[in-house]
Amino acid sequence: MAKYTYERLSAQDASFLFAERPSSHMHVAATSIFRAGPMRTPDGGIDYDRFRRATEAALHLIPRYRQRLKWIPLENHPVWVDDREFNLDFHIRHTALPRPGDDRALKRLSARIMSQPLDRSRPLWEMWLVEGLDGDRFATISKTHHCMIDGMAGADLAQILLSITPEQEIPEIVPYIPRPAPSSLELLQDSWRHRLSLPVRLVREVSELLWERDGEMRARLRALGDLVGWVVRPASETPMNGRLGPHRRFDWVEIELAHVKAVRRALDCSVNDVVLATVTAAVRDFLVRRRVAPDRVDFRVSAPVSVRSDHERSSMGNRVSSWIIQLPLDEAEPRKQVERIRAATKDLKQSNQALGVDTIMKMAEFTPSMLMSLGVRAASGPINMIVTNVPGPQFPLYLLGAELQSLYPMVPLLDGTGVGIALFSYNGKLCWGFNGDFEMMPDMKALVRATADAFERLARAAGVSLDPPQPAAAKQVVDLRTGGPERELPGTSISQVAAERGSPGQRR
Repeated sequence: MAKYTYERLSAQDASFLFAERPSSHMHVAATSIFRAGPMRTPDGGIDYDRFRRATEAALHLIPRYRQRLKWIPLENHPVWVDDREFNLDFHIRHTALPRPGDDRALKRLSARIMSQPLDRSRPLWEMWLVEGLDGDRFATISKTHHCMIDGMAGADLAQILLSITPEQEIPEIVPYIPRPAPSSLELLQDSWRHRLSLPVRLVREVSELLWERDGEMRARLRALGDLVGWVVRPASETPMNGRLGPHRRFDWVEIELAHVKAVRRALDCSVNDVVLATVTAAVRDFLVRRRVAPDRVDFRVSAPVSVRSDHERSSMGNRVSSWIIQLPLDEAEPRKQVERIRAATKDLKQSNQALGVDTIMKMAEFTPSMLMSLGVRAASGPINMIVTNVPGPQFPLYLLGAELQSLYPMVPLLDGTGVGIALFSYNGKLCWGFNGDFEMMPDMKALVRATADAFERLARAAGVSLDPPQPAAAKQVVDLRTGGPERELPGTSISQVAAERGSPGQRR
């Protein structure tokens, strides 16, 4: 019996490692803003030591956070092993903005932190505690590699550090005892045993697929055909696409979730249809600003879709597929944009397009050398942008008594895509996070403003009033129009609340 312990990464988890490039890092991230409250120290700072203790006390609940990668020789496939030299101080960082720090400074700091790759010789996550934010606030900036987590898993694991009540006691810290890791020779021996079992497991997997109901099998074949069709027909080149550089810009905006749902009801569509119609109008305006005729552009977005079952909700790793949607940029009228997007998403649901990537990843478990790169490409598709949406709780959350005000997620940029949009809905707000290539998107603020303007036009077309229900919300509307900090969204992608969040996600 083996005296060591390790866990092999699934084909889909490993695909995010293989997709990583020097200028395209595959970590999901989030910037969360809190009201300081009881986390404020007598000297005006933030209680970092308490935050560190709370994080250490939670780590036994998420073992992956104390595991690192090890690679099987010759096969070059990664596995998870316990990190015998784990040092929490490497992963929990403490920094401050020059006081008084505003949201603009926080966005710049977030972009710089998100631009840096994670150290693959250590557990693949970081958490930054940021002091110096004005308005009696502080922030956390979290990074977790996509190979560890997807958006829906992150939404569940976020509850570990966050509480639904301000009263939160730090539990006793559970001692960490790392399990023995295999040597390279032992991994190689196990790899050969794994390969010898592949034919039997492949027959079992194929049999399960063949025994599916005829309709399900036809749906998988149609979904695979659709993916191949997208791959052989490249999307249009736009100013938002090209060769990525190593640096990023990060920005955000907030929209009242009640307004989004009011538009949804008025137009008889889904929340995601409203989001995609808003993105359509914003991209159209942005391209016009860059002197590109949108009527001639085949612009596609990848919308991650969770295929995580109920019993997998609290597990680490990825269970995500994607939809590829062609945005109707040739249509200028908001209601007609919604109609066309609603028709497209309805067809995607009926055709089960998400089964295409899921099927490829199932087969990649058996022939990774042949299908891994195809799976990565199919998961993103020949696209121009990712739009991911993760639903969050509609009630306040607290970090050691400090109330979470907003959470802005970040989706990584795939090679050739200069912008990614991630959304997270929280406590009545829809928070949009915009991740852009620094050189390709010097005017990304214009895209953020165009998004806010596009939703206002859509709401007017739907007959929905954006008048604030109370004075406190009036400033939120002003901030929305000026492109300043704002909040919330329903999202998929890959982001994290506090210790994690994550990724490509779930559709509504």
